Amino acid sequence: MSKIGQRGIHYLQRLNSASFTTVSASSIEKGQNRVIDASLTLIRERAKLKGELVRLLGGAKASTSLLGVPLGHNSSFLQGPAFAPPRIREAIWCGSTNSSTEEGKELKDPRVLTDVGDVPVQEIRDSGVDDDRLMNVISESVKLVMEEEPLRPLVLGGDHSISYPVIRAVSEKLGGPVDVLHLDAHPDIYDCFEGNKYSHASSFARIMEGGHARRLLQVGIRSINKEGREQGKRFGVEQYEMRTFSRDREVLENLKLGEGVKGVYISIDVDCLDPAFAPGVSHIEPGGLSFRDVLNILHNLQGDVVGADVVEFNPQRDTVDGMTAMVAAKLVRELAAKISK
Repeated sequence: MSKIGQRGIHYLQRLNSASFTTVSASSIEKGQNRVIDASLTLIRERAKLKGELVRLLGGAKASTSLLGVPLGHNSSFLQGPAFAPPRIREAIWCGSTNSSTEEGKELKDPRVLTDVGDVPVQEIRDSGVDDDRLMNVISESVKLVMEEEPLRPLVLGGDHSISYPVIRAVSEKLGGPVDVLHLDAHPDIYDCFEGNKYSHASSFARIMEGGHARRLLQVGIRSINKEGREQGKRFGVEQYEMRTFSRDREVLENLKLGEGVKGVYISIDVDCLDPAFAPGVSHIEPGGLSFRDVLNILHNLQGDVVGADVVEFNPQRDTVDGMTAMVAAKLVRELAAKISK
């Protein structure tokens, strides 16, 4: 973390030292604000630097910029996704493959891909910031990236709870709802799973309640209960379950989204894939999409992709050779190509 952020942490440590018998709420809040301000300053300055570079190079109408959100505490099972962003980055640039995407875009070109680093989630939480404020910090971080045109956010999770503040930020920054393509084994649309409104199993309920999505298409679903279906009907969600995928394939491989709204947002939970392709996830659910199924859907999608996320990769459950990290990295590469133009 930056020196500014470290000073914020040290400030709180001093407040909590033995020399203080009581600490006022205002003092604690002041310390938390310093940590938040330092965190946002770090993202802001990195985004400015990358945005200036892309603009100087010229010729880019849209350019993908990675933003890591290493958050795992809203997972209902395992919290390993908090460790995913650096593993995904490592896999992107590990050298085992070239830096060109399948459609021929060069990832080493900053007009295709830049990186503004991570939101320092753990440092913020260590200062005592609650989830309401943390979600706001994530949203503000996304907006800081979007302020630096032509940058568009591609967010590395983290568990799926991050999609709510990210999509909220994209919608608010663009001034209206987007169409959302959500690939997942689960609908993540519980009203308030296990009493946590920010649970990774409730993120799309918050998105739909907030009016941040006009259409929500959920693809790859194969673990859904009565509440999931009822919530889907409540919000008008288009749910495509794996049990009917062979019948739905032609529709899903020829999607046209985003007309009449502010664009298309793509959210990919790595467990949308069959565990044969991606074993490193918290919730292993057999019977999923193949990797080529996912790429066919992405490559053939017609629409202006204004943002995306890749979530729920859990390095703690990956194979020794990092198979799922490479899968997540490939998803990021192809999404970057889809966004950039």
